[in-house]
Amino acid sequence: MSENNLHILLVDDDDKIRELLKTFLVDNKYLVSTASNAAEAKEVLKYITFDLLVIDIMMPGQNGYELTKEIREKSLIPIIHLTAMGETEDRVHGLEIGADDYLGKPFEPKELLLRINNILNKTSIKKETKQIQLDNIIVDLKSGVIKGKSTELSLNENELKILRILSKFPGKSFSREELITSLNFNQERTLDVCINRLRKKIEKDPKIPKFLKTKRGSGYELWID
Repeated sequence: MSENNLHILLVDDDDKIRELLKTFLVDNKYLVSTASNAAEAKEVLKYITFDLLVIDIMMPGQNGYELTKEIREKSLIPIIHLTAMGETEDRVHGLEIGADDYLGKPFEPKELLLRINNILNKTSIKKETKQIQLDNIIVDLKSGVIKGKSTELSLNENELKILRILSKFPGKSFSREELITSLNFNQERTLDVCINRLRKKIEKDPKIPKFLKTKRGSGYELWID
């Protein structure tokens, strides 16, 4: 699959499965966050808008069915259930309460990828702006090309990912921790470098940013005219 910047939340109490699936989906150009139980998932959902959820059914505490029912009271986000339960009625129950698909354990990561791709293609939930205008420059969010300057510039992969995430919700503050997790960075310094480079490319005065602003005590936000 080509670069798409869609964001998935994996909810599974099995550490090995969670990390294996995260690595596989990141390799296939998805942004991936994880949670080990329903409580962690609900906390993450307060701050991040995801494009699809993958939820394991059998988890300690609140199970996947209960989590799905709670999410469905507020959102129509696509949900795939992971289940080791072999009874047809169990799987049907998941669909009845709002899951879009299910996958029985054990399974191949490639099968999950295909199901994710199919759901996202059918639901057409990708609401990413194709380009944004910042004063006299236009940034193409697909190619990363910046037009309007005397010399045409391009954003690198990480700079483009940051701008795509922030541009989905102009004016919304994204915490440093949220961006670091979403972008799968290993160090905070990586985010700092990317923000500084991005400002040099899109701001008239990078030291006094008009568009990519720092929200003191919170994180970063993008303001678009």
